[in-house]
Amino acid sequence: MKWAGGKSKLLAQLEKQLPEGYGRYFEPFVGGGALFFHHRPSGAVLADVNERLVRTYRVVRDDVEALILCLQAHQERHDKAYFYALRDQAIDAAPDVEVAAWMIYLNKTAFNGLYRVNRKNQHNVPIGSYTKPTICDPVNLRACSEVLQGVVIVTEDFRAVCDRAVKGDFVYFDPPYVPVSKSSNFTSYAQGGFGPQEQAGLRDLALKLKKRGVKVLLSNSWCDEVLALYSKGFEVQKVSAPRAINSAAEKRGKVFEALIT
Repeated sequence: MKWAGGKSKLLAQLEKQLPEGYGRYFEPFVGGGALFFHHRPSGAVLADVNERLVRTYRVVRDDVEALILCLQAHQERHDKAYFYALRDQAIDAAPDVEVAAWMIYLNKTAFNGLYRVNRKNQHNVPIGSYTKPTICDPVNLRACSEVLQGVVIVTEDFRAVCDRAVKGDFVYFDPPYVPVSKSSNFTSYAQGGFGPQEQAGLRDLALKLKKRGVKVLLSNSWCDEVLALYSKGFEVQKVSAPRAINSAAEKRGKVFEALIT
């Protein structure tokens, strides 16, 4: 799925930072999972606090054929009225396959594929201006399902990785970024946000894992706040990355990000 802060355009730089060998692979902010699906590590644990996203990945792993049927039905009925009716549905009590189809449908049809919720956990992104969006891609879904076989997928806070990772394991943290401007503050993908206290807690956790012998890699904004947070005990590399999500197309371009080890 397309996800804000997704790493599909940064994979070459991320690959250079991967350790040559490690035990288990952990990704506590899985989002779109670009690095995981590219690297395809065995024995992986994928996590996120977004329960709808986690339920979606589990359905892709465990019930992909039912998901394909549901998405094909959405594709046949898709129009503006259908989008808003489905978007505003109280989805959390629905079966997992319906939640997964809801997530993927909105990901393919909402403006810029953006997932954003209000304080009531209601999706509030308007419809995108797509002529004929590909809502159901059976080939890709089945390929993703195959990669996810044997993968542990859980809904949990990033701090839980401290209880799971042991010496020799590898953890990739791709949290909501420290905003470099008001327009770049995309922390409302799950209720509660991700503010300065969480950023500092993430830094402390990464340092604790490093001292344990766990190999860590973090992504974040290239800004003074991040450089200050990771000034001791870490190496920080500046990389160029495309900005994929902005309300104005002319403002989508290259920005600098920090890769931290």
